[in-house]
Amino acid sequence: AIMSINKRGFASDNNSGVHPVIFQALADANDGHTIAYGDDPYTQKAMQLFRDEFGPHVDVFFVFIGSAANVLGMKAATQPYHSIICAETAHINVDECGAPERFTGCKVLYCPTPDGKLTVDMVQKHMNGIGFEHHSQPRVISITHPTELGTLYTPDEIRVLADYAHAHGMYLHMDGARIANAAVALNTNFRAFTTDVGVDILSFGGTKNGMMYGEAIVFFTPELKEGFKYTRKQGLQLASKMRYISAQFIAYLSNNQWRETALHANRMAKMLEAELIKIPQITITQKVEVNGIFAIVPPHIIPRLQEEYFFYMWDEHRSEVRWMTSWDTTEDDIVGFVKLLNQLLV
Repeated sequence: AIMSINKRGFASDNNSGVHPVIFQALADANDGHTIAYGDDPYTQKAMQLFRDEFGPHVDVFFVFIGSAANVLGMKAATQPYHSIICAETAHINVDECGAPERFTGCKVLYCPTPDGKLTVDMVQKHMNGIGFEHHSQPRVISITHPTELGTLYTPDEIRVLADYAHAHGMYLHMDGARIANAAVALNTNFRAFTTDVGVDILSFGGTKNGMMYGEAIVFFTPELKEGFKYTRKQGLQLASKMRYISAQFIAYLSNNQWRETALHANRMAKMLEAELIKIPQITITQKVEVNGIFAIVPPHIIPRLQEEYFFYMWDEHRSEVRWMTSWDTTEDDIVGFVKLLNQLLV
């Protein structure tokens, strides 16, 4: 099924457009010349805004895409004989085409989870052969917050994983592709579940929440930044016209822009959930904590639904789908989708 060019569906928050505030920031930055490769005032201001959010000690490097933020961030913490432990559903395990293994050289070891969340008990199953040269050596625990299943860690749960990692000479990496959705759902700031609980490396996403492109790698542990400017260049992620990433982040992190868009996306998901629970033929399979809903749907209606409101299958074997809301999802979108759903189920 192919969605028409301007039709809003529920496939992905990547499918949404650019928020007008972000678009205006790009236009405003498009005036005259400035130094390339990050030595411009926009980038310096954006980096200061990150330090305001996360603490004055953090180091920030801008890249184009989330997979690059994940891969290069973990590369800074590893040697090719190391391993990276993550949830089975993690983006680094499922959706990055083997890039973590290729560019870090590390084994990615995954843990089956019922809700996308790692625990120390799960991680411990991969803590074998420590110091034994025939085994890869665990070096990074990678979590996604919110998870790929739309669930959330509490700050205390993250702290437990960070403490365990540090006690075993490891680092904790967080894939924060939808970090704004997590912050508003937890009603807190970013620092409360990153800086304050021991995260070492963060992939900070903006693309899914109203930016055109651009992600940030945030290092909380100073030694990780050593030589990283070379790693970013070798990783083909040093933007020459970096001001266009930085200008977006300035707008995104100013005037609660990130909070406004994430709150709306989350609210639209809760609105959709409230309608879905009235429909006995639909079974929601995960807690709806941010802007994603996972549900088992009668298979015969799925193609027709996708024609009008495109979305992706999650698990074809159990007829489980994923519905994502975005910063620009409207209440009318929800009403129209639920109306069609009910019509098809008659």
